[in-house]
This record gives sequence, structure tokens and C-alpha cells, in this order.
Amino acid sequence: MPQLPPETTILQVIPDLNSGGAERTAVDVARAVIEAGGSALVVSQGGQMVAELAAAGAEHIELPVKSKNPVTVWKNAGRIADLIREKSVSLVHARSRAPAWSCLWAARRTKTPFVTTYHGTYSQSNALKAWYNSVMARGDAVIANSEFISRLIAERHPFAKDSIAVIQRGSDLTGLDPANVSALRRQALKDQWGIPSGHPIVLNMARLTAWKGQIVVIEAMAQIKVAGDIDPIAILAGDAQGRDSYVADLKKRIADHGLQDRVRLVGHCSDVPAALALADLAVVASTEPEAFGRAAVEAQAASVPVIVSDLGAVPETVLAPPETDEAARTGWRVPPTDSKALADAIVKALRQDPEKRREMTDRALAHVRRNFSVETMCAKTLDVYAGLLARSG
Repeated sequence: MPQLPPETTILQVIPDLNSGGAERTAVDVARAVIEAGGSALVVSQGGQMVAELAAAGAEHIELPVKSKNPVTVWKNAGRIADLIREKSVSLVHARSRAPAWSCLWAARRTKTPFVTTYHGTYSQSNALKAWYNSVMARGDAVIANSEFISRLIAERHPFAKDSIAVIQRGSDLTGLDPANVSALRRQALKDQWGIPSGHPIVLNMARLTAWKGQIVVIEAMAQIKVAGDIDPIAILAGDAQGRDSYVADLKKRIADHGLQDRVRLVGHCSDVPAALALADLAVVASTEPEAFGRAAVEAQAASVPVIVSDLGAVPETVLAPPETDEAARTGWRVPPTDSKALADAIVKALRQDPEKRREMTDRALAHVRRNFSVETMCAKTLDVYAGLLARSG
């Protein structure tokens, strides 16, 4: 891991520290900063990961940075500027649009290097939205979490082309190794979810929001039930984040199809490795492009076969024809929103010959080890920090 210059203090700003890829990355990078000899600060409105952040030795500061109210965003700029001076912050790294505007203004006032990470595709339906999104391309360095996002930034914000660094999201490959998940952890989760023995488990790990495709999974499970060939149980594991009407709709669809014993809504899962260790198959059913696709990477790291929607950054994370030969396949891709294709792929995957399954999951594991470790991600991020600090110093 690279070392940071002495007395370096890195401030990351993110709306909250609840479940999500950007939040996980913020905690991982804070830990890496400390291991590299620096000090790590994170500003957010709090959340489930604050305790983990503190355990890593970082400092959390609570500010109303989730707000999109223009007055609050402007006031946050002053608060963050004061914090930069008070804590002798060396560099500011913003991970979301509203707080990024506050950070941009604070960084310019204090002449502090400014980094952004373009974590999502960010809908851009009009000129005002384009301007709002543009803050994520205004960093002295702009981190894209996939080649797909790098191309999107260059297309939308040509002025940022020379500032883009592609750093694909990394996962804790050691923690995801099923050999490191105890039988006790597996059983505890199985009991918590009320999963009976003798059924293949299809895991969909995603926050409960429409574009993550839970409805497509439910429709696919309904078709599998009608066919009657296999009897899997689908686990929809994710935080609703207040989307009560969407959860009600999912429950109604499950009931309408008579799937109460086949589809489980289990809420937020705090032990992802144990969930994957229970799974026979992972499904990423997104209906809009994933900026990266952490769930697909984590499944491959846990040696779980994976089916993904074929859009966004998927060709980077799950190898499959036509981009690669059949012999190099690491998972299956299906057209987004196509519940029939998903149902067929689930049946095919669960019927796969055990030897061919092992060969594919071994290839998938090698693929993620080469490209998507948390150590690689953090090392590349620290290199970006060090380069900017050397230029500014």
C-alpha cells in the first residue's frame, strides 16, 4: 500500500453511511488512509457504518450534507471550509452531488485539492440537471468507478477528459471467501430468514428500489413455479430506505403469484459473506445501467454463479460471449426487464453440471482477484491523492 506524506489529512464527504457501494468505498478508503500514515475524516449525516468507521480509527463528523436545499448546501460550504481550516485538511474527496457542491466551494475558498468520484449514471434530462451533475466532473481529479462511467463523463463533460482516473470498485475478497464464513454464521442467517432445507437459494442483494429489478425477479420466480421443474427460494435482501409504497407493491406481487413460500423480503443484510455462502445462485436484475456492479463482483468472489442484466459496466465485471469466448465465461447475462430470459437462465444455472459450475466459478474468482480487490482500489486512490498533494505542495 502506498504511503501518504506526513501529517496528511483526507476528508471524505458523503450524504450518509448506510448500506451502499459508495458508503462501503468511503469506509475502505478511510481505513487505507490510516494504514498509509494519514488521518481520515468523514462527513455525513450518520448511519449504520459509523461504528465501523470509528473502529478503523477514522473520525466521523455529522453535518446535514444529505440535504439538497440550496440554502443548506451553501451553508455546508462554510461549515466544510471551517472544518478544513480547523483540522488542517490536506485534500477533500466528495462522493455525491449535493455535498460535492459544498465541497467544491469550500475547497476553492481554502485552496485545497478537490477530488470527486462519479459513483452513478445520474439521470440528465435537461440543462439544469446537466449543470447539477457537472459538479462531479469538476474535481482536480475525477475518479470513474468503471470504464463505462469514464466514457459517460467524457461524453457529458468534455472539459474533464484529462482529469479522469478509472478506479474500479474493490471488494474484501478474503472476507467473501466461503472458507472464512463459519457454519455458525451461515446457520444464524438461515434461521433468521426462515429458510427450509432442500431448496436452492437464489440471492438478489440490492437496495429495494424499482430500478434494481426486484419485480423482474418476482416475475421470473412466478414463471419457474408454473413450469414446476425446480423449486428454488429467492431471497430479496436489501434496505428499503423508506420506500414503503414500493415494498407494499412487491409484497402484493408476491401474494398475487402465490409465491409467499418462494420469495422472501428479508430487509438489510449486515453479513453479506454469510448470505453468499448460503446462496446457490446470485442474480443482479437491474433495469438501468449499473455504474459498476459490486453485487456481481462479490458473488464471483464468493464462488457463487451469477446472472446479471446486460447493460452498463457489466461487460467489465462478468465475462460472457460475445465479448469473450465461451471458455472464458464467468457468468450469464440476460436482457434487462426480460423475466422470461431471467427465469430460463436461473433454471439453466441451477441445473448446471457440478464440474462445469466449479470451472466457471474458479474462472470468476481469478477474474475478480486480478481486477477488483479492495487493496487495488485503495492503492490506486491513494496514488491519486499523493499525486495531487505533490502538485499542490
